[in-house]
Amino acid sequence: MAALHPFHLAFPVHDLDKAREFYGKLLGCHEGRSSEEWIDFDFYGHQIVAHLAPQASRPEAANTVDGHHVPVPHFGAVLPMAEWQTLADRLRAAGVEFEIEPHIRFQGQVGEQATMFFYDPSRNAIEIKGFADMGQLFAS
Repeated sequence: MAALHPFHLAFPVHDLDKAREFYGKLLGCHEGRSSEEWIDFDFYGHQIVAHLAPQASRPEAANTVDGHHVPVPHFGAVLPMAEWQTLADRLRAAGVEFEIEPHIRFQGQVGEQATMFFYDPSRNAIEIKGFADMGQLFAS
């Protein structure tokens, strides 16, 4: 796998204090620069920016994948399995409601991965994947 370059994602949130609590405290994302209109977060090495947009609405779109309701759009991160499990445990302990509960996909097959889907306080959908073998990320 080639060296990855950080991506940048800007997305709307209804409340910056709730975004700061969710991304900063719950997910453990270090806060970078901020203003009264936006907050930068280090999202597992990538730059995400929560922009205050109280009127922004979230369309309820989804695809069915493996019998699950997968929200579209969504964003997320791919973590080593141990880190994924630690995050899943932390989210459960915090009472986060999952759209798709943490589980393993493709068990025993090429591309085996863990996944979970949940929403931030502004209903932005997030998927976190976990791989025991990161070399399987793009395996087919």
